[in-house]
Amino acid sequence: TNENSNGLLREFFPKKTDLARVISQELNQALWLMNNRPRKCLNYQTPLEVFLHELLLIE
Repeated sequence: TNENSNGLLREFFPKKTDLARVISQELNQALWLMNNRPRKCLNYQTPLEVFLHELLLIE
């Protein structure tokens, strides 16, 4: 899972990109896009949808 997420992150920031120089707005946008991308392993739901569903079940 971690390596898959790293691969997705590399779509936005190629290897050797100094992430210390990436502004937080760019990073937040990339993370938002990653978390709102449907995943086959989640039955084509987004990670955000699954998280919110679980959150509602807990409360």
